[in-house]
Amino acid sequence: MKIYSVFDPVFASYGKVIDGYDFSEILEKLEETPLPEAGICYVPGNPVLEATPAAKELAVNFFGGMPIQIGYCNGSNQMLNCLEYHRNSEIDLADTDMILLLGQEAEIVNGKFDTARVRAFLVPKGTAVELFATSLHYAPCGYRFRCLVALPRGTNTGKPAIKVKNQEDQMLWACNKWLLCHPEAEEAGKGAYIGLTGENLVVRDLI
Repeated sequence: MKIYSVFDPVFASYGKVIDGYDFSEILEKLEETPLPEAGICYVPGNPVLEATPAAKELAVNFFGGMPIQIGYCNGSNQMLNCLEYHRNSEIDLADTDMILLLGQEAEIVNGKFDTARVRAFLVPKGTAVELFATSLHYAPCGYRFRCLVALPRGTNTGKPAIKVKNQEDQMLWACNKWLLCHPEAEEAGKGAYIGLTGENLVVRDLI
């Protein structure tokens, strides 16, 4: 699997690098968040991170005044397992080098996405990226990474009670979170929608 940089023109179909912000303080606070020895810890919103000047600027400038949450996804991961999307962009800020495995929502065909279409992107330490709403993504890959995650408030919290009307409704896994999982993923055993076909990609040897 080829690993592109988020500074490569190929990334433009999935997102863009964010500049113009001073992330030094929020990165210092991020380094104080828990970092598991194994597995991943995800917290949708963290009050300490949300109180920083950069967080307030992102809420007003980047999200146009919308209520947002700023949390983190920390840990170790080498597997694709799942891909998700939201109805809006997401900001990821890397405190360590990490790899994002990304796809395109438009390439979901009849409720299935072929993992052969996934592309890998290296996000260098200190780099913030916007992932477009149409970009399929999930937890970063890397060894003991810390990643800040900014989204509209409520995203990735409890799933709303809905009456399923179509195939996409079957993918709804949490608030503002549509999830496609691989049959081998742990999420499949928890009832998540199985929508990934092909290999459950591993990037262990590429980090």
